[in-house]
Amino acid sequence: MDYAKRSLEKHAEWRGKIEISVRAPLDSSEALSLAYTPGVAAPCLEIQKAPEKSFDLTRRWNTVAVITDGTAVLGLGDIGPEAAMPVMEGKCALFKAFGGVDAVPICVDSKDVDAFVETVRLISKSFGGINLEDISAPRCFAIEQRLKACTDIPVFHDDQHGTAVIMLAGLKNALKLVGKDLSAVRIVINGAGAAATAVAGLLMTAGASDLTLCDRSGAVWNGRTDHMNDAKRELAFQTNPHQRKGTLSEVLTGADVFIGVSAPGMLTTEMVRSMNRDAVVFACANPVPEIFPDEAKAGGAAVVSTGRSDYPNQVNNVLCFPGIFRGALDVRASDINDAMKLAAADALAALVSEDELCADYILPKAFDPRVRDAVASAAALAARESGVSRI
Repeated sequence: MDYAKRSLEKHAEWRGKIEISVRAPLDSSEALSLAYTPGVAAPCLEIQKAPEKSFDLTRRWNTVAVITDGTAVLGLGDIGPEAAMPVMEGKCALFKAFGGVDAVPICVDSKDVDAFVETVRLISKSFGGINLEDISAPRCFAIEQRLKACTDIPVFHDDQHGTAVIMLAGLKNALKLVGKDLSAVRIVINGAGAAATAVAGLLMTAGASDLTLCDRSGAVWNGRTDHMNDAKRELAFQTNPHQRKGTLSEVLTGADVFIGVSAPGMLTTEMVRSMNRDAVVFACANPVPEIFPDEAKAGGAAVVSTGRSDYPNQVNNVLCFPGIFRGALDVRASDINDAMKLAAADALAALVSEDELCADYILPKAFDPRVRDAVASAAALAARESGVSRI
């Protein structure tokens, strides 16, 4: 199928992938008086006295804003807020279909961090959570940090943290399969943008101790001066404990795990061959991975994962964000913290049983009906235990 042509035809037919449905009956004067004036004044006054009742008396408790500035849309780059809308609508549809969460697409026409943050802050009282989407690095880091500080609802950049959760879940099972431990393996991440930063952070929180990032200039190390920014300097301080330097090919020699969140063709069969025995390869550039599975296996990789649905072990964020937000909303969490992300990763990994675990099955499928409740329950429990739950 020509997906581009067919999708364009379907979008013209659909004229939008989401719509508003009405929950309150409006079929009589009495019904209208209850749902709207004069009856609606009563809940308004209750919320005025206690603003937190907006979660009980309106749909706010189950509504998330999916917000972008259109600067890093899929593999298309900076295409602007209007052009980002089909993706934001699609994300909202996934929220509803896979998490039962009502989501609203919002495309902000500004690349100014201050303006973006203030815009989101001003509308945050309408929502139970904020899902940031397709915002370019390094601006996305500042935007997320500042919104977390100035709002009292969960703020989650899925491109970063959703990807990290799925990576951790898959890596846990891949390492179990090859008999290696996260704390003992040497990991190389190619890419130093939003996803790579979050993946590195969550892996280290989970116990990884020897992790090196590479970008176009090679290994990121403490003291490197070329092609660095604040985010990379922070990464250089936190990672690469042995201060490895050189190209990706040089740094990868003797590594146990390759994680690619970069660009097509960055990894070769010979580079995989230079890794340790039973290497694990996550080649997640989309739509063309850093290396195709057959090429990675020819180099000796024991487990290969990509971001594509036509190969086994797809790293698909739909496994994560609907369930995490479902759990966060259910307990009215004020944040989505590391404890919730770790719990979600553990829940996903556990859905693949010991009997099922194999080189071609380290992650549950996107349509596995168990995923939503498993992730939501784990995230909700972690929110309670870590003190960010409000009910």
